[in-house]
Amino acid sequence: MENLNQIGLRTKDSEKISELLNGLLSDYQIYYQNLRGLHWLVKGERFFSLHELYEKLYDEAADTIDEIAERILMLGNTPLHKYQDYLNSSTIQPVENITDGKKGLNIVIKEISILLGEARNILSEAASVKDEGTVALVSELIPGFEKHLWMLNACAAE
Repeated sequence: MENLNQIGLRTKDSEKISELLNGLLSDYQIYYQNLRGLHWLVKGERFFSLHELYEKLYDEAADTIDEIAERILMLGNTPLHKYQDYLNSSTIQPVENITDGKKGLNIVIKEISILLGEARNILSEAASVKDEGTVALVSELIPGFEKHLWMLNACAAE
């Protein structure tokens, strides 16, 4: 008999998906904090538009972080919740003292590209084990990442 978790998915499969989601959670936490720093420190002629953009993106990221953590809990596992754990498992690196608007935009583009790649990988893995809840979560993230990348690349091309 298969060992099922509280929502009827195989425990072994849920552990694997939770591990992937914890990687995404870690990257999201570093992305979030990087956006906060970019928001606070940006200077120059694009100050107003970038200051507002970064705030919109980090507000959005905060909501997504909560959704990812809750999904890991639904799967019967524990979301990472110490900043050191995020640093240890994140592929996105912390940035500091970035005041230049174009440089900041390029950092955000790179980070969203990483998040998009992870979401696509999780989508594939979750679909393969019939984890429709995780599929739905990351399926909602992907169009947003793509739209952000399209818009940010257009802005960075100026």
